[in-house]
Amino acid sequence: MKEYSSKNIRNVALVSHSGSGKTVLTEAFLHFTGATTRMGKIEEGNTISDFDEEEVRRTISLYSTVIPVEYKDTKINLLDTPGYTDFVGEMISALSVADSAMIVVDSVSGFEVGTEIAWNYCNKFELPRFVIINKMDRENADYKKALDSIQTNSETRLLPIQLPIGEKQDFKGVIDLLSMKAFKVGAKTGEEIPADLKAEAEDARTAVVEAAAEGDDSLLEKYLEGGELTGDEIARGLAAVVQSGSFIPVLVAAGNAEIGIAPLLDSIVQLMPSPLQAKPVTAQGKAGDEVLKADDGGPIALYVWKTTADPYVGKQTYFRIFSGSLSSDTRLWNPIKEIEERFGGLYIPRGKEAISVSAIHSGDIGIVPKLSETATGNTLCDKAHPLTLPTPEYPNSLYQVAINPKTQADSTKISPALTRLCEEDMTLSWHQEPSTHQTILQGMGDQHIDVVIRRAETKLQVSLTTELPRVPYRETITKKAQAMHRHKKQSGGSGQFGEVWLRIEPIEGDFEFVNAVFGGAIGNNYMPAIEKGIRNVMKEGILAGFPVSGIKVEVYDGKEHPVDSKPIAFESAGREAFKLAVKDAGPVLLEPIMNVKVIVPEENMGDILGDMNSRRARVQGMDTDKGHSTVSAKVPKAEMLRYTTDLRSLTGGRGIFEMELDHYEVVPAHVAQGVIDARQKELASKKEE
Repeated sequence: MKEYSSKNIRNVALVSHSGSGKTVLTEAFLHFTGATTRMGKIEEGNTISDFDEEEVRRTISLYSTVIPVEYKDTKINLLDTPGYTDFVGEMISALSVADSAMIVVDSVSGFEVGTEIAWNYCNKFELPRFVIINKMDRENADYKKALDSIQTNSETRLLPIQLPIGEKQDFKGVIDLLSMKAFKVGAKTGEEIPADLKAEAEDARTAVVEAAAEGDDSLLEKYLEGGELTGDEIARGLAAVVQSGSFIPVLVAAGNAEIGIAPLLDSIVQLMPSPLQAKPVTAQGKAGDEVLKADDGGPIALYVWKTTADPYVGKQTYFRIFSGSLSSDTRLWNPIKEIEERFGGLYIPRGKEAISVSAIHSGDIGIVPKLSETATGNTLCDKAHPLTLPTPEYPNSLYQVAINPKTQADSTKISPALTRLCEEDMTLSWHQEPSTHQTILQGMGDQHIDVVIRRAETKLQVSLTTELPRVPYRETITKKAQAMHRHKKQSGGSGQFGEVWLRIEPIEGDFEFVNAVFGGAIGNNYMPAIEKGIRNVMKEGILAGFPVSGIKVEVYDGKEHPVDSKPIAFESAGREAFKLAVKDAGPVLLEPIMNVKVIVPEENMGDILGDMNSRRARVQGMDTDKGHSTVSAKVPKAEMLRYTTDLRSLTGGRGIFEMELDHYEVVPAHVAQGVIDARQKELASKKEE
């Protein structure tokens, strides 16, 4: 592959609802331009884009893939992204390094849930975009209906720059309104527009010319004075309105039949921005913010948007150069990890293939193998000119599972494996839950977690099982109580003796320990042992094995023996006295109450409220804006463990929610008894083991 300068590069993200045909479109581009000799098929598992064994097994895209397409001295870096909601992080990463996007819409289904998600993220990144109405050869394909469904959901005006020639099984080609030529199946050059479609094409072209005139004052003046705009002038004006976001061009295609490929590629080259025309990015430098442009002579700044680990090829780091250029055998500084990384060979990715190059220019996307510390979201730069590029905001992952090792050997590898997986995937996180002693993995949904578990097994050789996480309940008391315990042990040699009298009462904080012994009944040197015994019980729990909190303990009396008293004796006495006191202090179970905010289409509001009531929720407020309703509620965490899946089911995938811990409160008695019984049974079975 030859070198391409910044002006001859287009970074285009392909985004859509799952199953709209993005991957097949990339196959059509590669075959049409001669990069491949035949088109791959998803069902046969031989596409360039979906090469991971898990993608082949599931027949859906799971990861963003770079597919460079060379066309008319331009390199189009197509970023084929997953459309399934669980893998939205991959789409966000791709959009963060793209300069434009193509939103692919199924001609039968029209504007879908995934289309809406992709659309909103394109808005967030302020990306110019095309809409491709794809699969026009499908049975029940309806161009006008699909177009109307998109316009209904778009605040920006749509501008058809192509028209279909027929549809369904009669879909034979497209009319390109820029060149005013018809492109039939597989055609690389246009031909005359069929006579029966000429008038419709002329009318549609008028709207295109008017939109182009709006992009440049001189063109508008010429157009208003009755002058004809040339093809180059129309392309220039259209590029301006597309890149400013004033219009969204609509194109038509049937990727699997290779219809509409040539005019689509022409439109990308003519209308989509190069890195030179894209919005500059602001990096954090030593002296504050620095605006970076795609300039080979600028300070070097690479953003790492994707990393992968493979047992055979090792670690691969995908980057985009936002400023400066790169040649092989270079050393760059990672300011986040404070480490220097050596770039040996440089490569251009094409699916799983890595094409060796000697240099990569500003605005281009490349990969480098075997960097030691660099992770997704890091910046690489010159040590003398440190820069940090912004990382995109990823949605909170709220789907949790508890992770367990399959074998003893796996248990030692869990921590490094999870850390590595989370470095690759910005929507993945893990932590140890101290109150339940579980390892918790958080992702975007059940499919996401399932893929991660399989990836751990195949790529990192760690076998894991998952289960529903336990709710991190707590225990506390509701009234004052007191108790004493004498620990006495005599067995041959020196004995053990310690007697502790203590009072307990509920407090707002976590724990308070007071030495209220006067007259030396217990020496001060035994107090740390008594406190240690109490704290150990608080960790283990009394009612149902959950941590105890919100208690003040006051040791007010006791006895010691001049020979047999030892710290361990007072530790035991303190522990048992505390247990007895808690049992008389009205012990209760506390549960975490979450602040939940649910955003759904207005028509789903009733279903959400009904569902919330079944979850012991206290609705705090409701609001409706622009067709979406927001419900705020306080809900017990125990009722929200699988809400990610439930909400998708209730709203057809269009609902989203946020959740954070608000406070703890007493579990209702009828619920608490069930929790206590289940926990006691679990603890008993563990003892038997």
